[in-house]
Amino acid sequence: MFGIVHYEAFVLTAIMLNLIPGTDTMYIISRSISQGRQAGILSVLGILTGSLIHTVLAAFGLSLILAQSVVLFNIVKILGVAYLVYLGVRMFMTKEALSFDSTASPGRKAGKVYGQAIVTSITNPKVALFFIAFLPQFVDATHTGPLPFLLLGLTFTLTGGIWFSLVALFASFVTQKLRNNPHFSSILNKLTGIVFIGMGLNLLRAKATP
Repeated sequence: MFGIVHYEAFVLTAIMLNLIPGTDTMYIISRSISQGRQAGILSVLGILTGSLIHTVLAAFGLSLILAQSVVLFNIVKILGVAYLVYLGVRMFMTKEALSFDSTASPGRKAGKVYGQAIVTSITNPKVALFFIAFLPQFVDATHTGPLPFLLLGLTFTLTGGIWFSLVALFASFVTQKLRNNPHFSSILNKLTGIVFIGMGLNLLRAKATP
């Protein structure tokens, strides 16, 4: 079907992979805990947008260039590390309430949170390597063209979106009372900052080998 083989196995595998906590999951949980439901959902949308960008890049072979160029790979990696550490330091140092749920006009922050999630996703070379290594296993070797890669990437993004949305809603719900307390809100911001910095440092371990 459209150059795809064992699609049912792919869907099952995609669901299982999305259930395994990774950088995206931790990012969404951290945002949801510290800033609430809307920030969590915006982060989900940003991560999914980044996933779609990676899908397009993988479909047209650009991610393969990234994987094969050590210099380019390391540039993207360092940018990703620097950005996550930057976000972490800002979250750790901020003294203002970041929650969307308690503000009357959250629109100004919405685009910023969404954009930050996109940048976090597209500057993570691990995601590019994952798409390069994972998607071809379910594409007919005799098929040419980007269509099967695009369909598989969309499927993976859809299953991830459902799971990430549930995670964001749950994490924001169980910590709602803590966010309404200024003292605990500050603690949540600092913990989120530490998580972001940790994710950035962990990204340094990424190697340009799919």
